[in-house]
Amino acid sequence: MHQLHERGRSITTAESCTGGGVAAAITDIPGSSRCFAAAFVTYSNRAKADILGVPKAVLKAEGAVSAAVVEAMALGALERARADMAISLSGIAGPGGGSAERPVGTVWMAWCIRDDAGEVSTHSERCHFDGDRTEVRSASVQYALAQALSYLTVESAGKDTV
Repeated sequence: MHQLHERGRSITTAESCTGGGVAAAITDIPGSSRCFAAAFVTYSNRAKADILGVPKAVLKAEGAVSAAVVEAMALGALERARADMAISLSGIAGPGGGSAERPVGTVWMAWCIRDDAGEVSTHSERCHFDGDRTEVRSASVQYALAQALSYLTVESAGKDTV
């Protein structure tokens, strides 16, 4: 959060399977109010569509636990919160709900970053975490934040070399 604050940038989250866990972890940091814009917990497909603007056709074709959906969630959160970075997650924390294609522990994440010129880049990744519901959710939060920090570090380094 320090990097965001120093650059006058803000962050938002769009969460499903973590139920606001990423937002909670961010707001646990003293001073996070200087860079935390908003949190969207969109657990249902309807909320993903109505609140974040995820196209219903994408939800139907790809399923909520997919690259296309988390990328749309992140972009929707970025735009609605008028933030500079968004983290989104959608997954199957268990104990039920998994399938052969998407077993319990499957979590898709996306990170949208708006650069100083206003251009937006999006990165998404499919992860799999072992453990019970609490462990899958906790690992998802930790990984999402670690990757966000990594992307911020790369972006900051790129700005320093230009």
